[in-house]
Amino acid sequence: MCGRTVLAASPEDLREVFGLDEVPDLVPRYNVTPSQGLAAVRVLRGTERRRLDVLRWGLVPAWAESPKAGQKLALARAETVATTPAFRDAFRQRRCLVVVDGFYEWKRGDGAGSRPFLFRAPDRKPFALAGLWERWGSKDGEIVESCAILTQRALAPIEAVHDRMPVVLAPDAWESWLDPEAEPAALAGLLAPRPPGLVAMAVSTYVNDPRHDDPRCFEPPAAPAQGSLF
Repeated sequence: MCGRTVLAASPEDLREVFGLDEVPDLVPRYNVTPSQGLAAVRVLRGTERRRLDVLRWGLVPAWAESPKAGQKLALARAETVATTPAFRDAFRQRRCLVVVDGFYEWKRGDGAGSRPFLFRAPDRKPFALAGLWERWGSKDGEIVESCAILTQRALAPIEAVHDRMPVVLAPDAWESWLDPEAEPAALAGLLAPRPPGLVAMAVSTYVNDPRHDDPRCFEPPAAPAQGSLF
């Protein structure tokens, strides 16, 4: 599903991986929740330059009455994103790369509560999730730039934990995803389920509390769970 993300990469890694000219001074985040800021790469209008900005997580459609609409629009299903009113315009014209080091999913337990897992790239480098972004403006001049993460049916290793996963875009798909002129058929091809190439790591329930946002979120469970998946 992807309800929490991580981004603690260095500016040097972000610049190298995503081909950026400049990187804003980001505070490392270990437990990002919807309504907070997500780092997203967009292409500057009329250029091919990529820029990284921080957008509110939870897409606010341009026609929404208030930014509160984004509270229920943090995730967009890849299977219906092209026709869902809240997402279809952004899908056609305003796509972005949501930049993360990893994300958490919870495995429902048998009477022992849910167990959190962190999914990361094997080399621990940042990677890209398929995202959409939108710009909302109020009559008083308030501007909110927001985004949503696309999800699809889960594949290994995530399917052992949850039935949905974020759409992980391979580097060779980034240019097409960011291209405002991309054809719908090409976009559909990018959203075809593919193994995400991630590894899973069991972490402690410390991460369950959204107020916890520090390296302790990566700590393993105090004791191995019986019948551990990984």
